[in-house]
Amino acid sequence: MELKGSCHCGSVRFTVQSPHPYPFNLCYCSICRKTAGGGGYAINLSGHYKTMKVTGKANISVYRARLRDEATGKITKSTGRRHFCKKCGSALWLWDPQWPELVHPFASAIDTDLPVPPERTHVMLGSKANWVPVLAGKRDRKFDEYPEESIAEWHQRLGLEG
Repeated sequence: MELKGSCHCGSVRFTVQSPHPYPFNLCYCSICRKTAGGGGYAINLSGHYKTMKVTGKANISVYRARLRDEATGKITKSTGRRHFCKKCGSALWLWDPQWPELVHPFASAIDTDLPVPPERTHVMLGSKANWVPVLAGKRDRKFDEYPEESIAEWHQRLGLEG
């Protein structure tokens, strides 16, 4: 499925091919919550990076989150690169060189109508803000950190290949 996305002000537009277009994976980590999650979480999709086409590249800024090692206190930068519009601040997508073939657009930046997921996965609940309610359905799965099931495996298990 082709996903079309943009920032709020229209300075950045993009398209990407996604075999996994269901917005099911709600991430409650502090990075997603603070950079893209007005409801206390962000929803990341998955696409093939080499199919991505972007207009307005000059209007993009990249943020690499600061990570703190709990044992040592050492601060490092995340390998993930969160792309934003530098004019309006809209979160657009995440790309990580550890998985260079993938790109993860934020569902909030997608203009294409997305399919409604039959269930959702709530991840990183161990770092959820206390004011954020988890509105989980009966079939939803919840994890303090990450599940072993990937975005692709979730789509396969439910027979939802895009």
